[in-house]
Amino acid sequence: MRLYEIVYIFDPTLDEEGVNRRLEKYLALATGSDGEVKAIDHWGTRQLAYAIRHQRTGYYVVAQFTAPSANLPEMERVLKLDDDLMRYLIVLNEGEPTSGHSLVTQRPVSERRPDDEDEEEEELEEEDEDESPPEFSGGRGRRRRHEGPAIELLNYKDVSTLSRFLTEQGKILPKRTTKVTARFQRQLGTAVKRARYLSLIPYVRHHEV
Repeated sequence: MRLYEIVYIFDPTLDEEGVNRRLEKYLALATGSDGEVKAIDHWGTRQLAYAIRHQRTGYYVVAQFTAPSANLPEMERVLKLDDDLMRYLIVLNEGEPTSGHSLVTQRPVSERRPDDEDEEEEELEEEDEDESPPEFSGGRGRRRRHEGPAIELLNYKDVSTLSRFLTEQGKILPKRTTKVTARFQRQLGTAVKRARYLSLIPYVRHHEV
């Protein structure tokens, strides 16, 4: 039995009681007699990155549960029949929290002299006149602009972090620019696709909001 996560986007006209009735029904189908609901996080009504069914807002709920994989098809069949459910996504949970935050590794601040920092900033300015990568904490390379906690687990619901790896047009920055590892770049691609599907970030930046 594995741990799954589902993100629901309900019609914003539903009240919390109506949402909870649906959650109880859907999760009971998934967990059956052997599974268990681990967490439910009501994000509430949020602005969509792009319109879904002509709606500009949606009621988000994130739930984590254990369930036999054989139960999921019936759950999804029922989900597709609900006209008040605008969109949903079921994924295997790999440790991401229900909130929109990534997990970071706390590492000590390196001891450097002020003179060293000034020299490094001058070198970065000279190297990056034509190409300015975003500030980020993961990966390797001298072009990192921010010396902070490294990203241990990228959460596809973490819009703030994902946005730092996107261009102004909404495209994923190449690895040669961000200097992240190939593994992180693959995780980033998956996370961005999921976030786009859930209307957490737009497919392109010129979406009207």
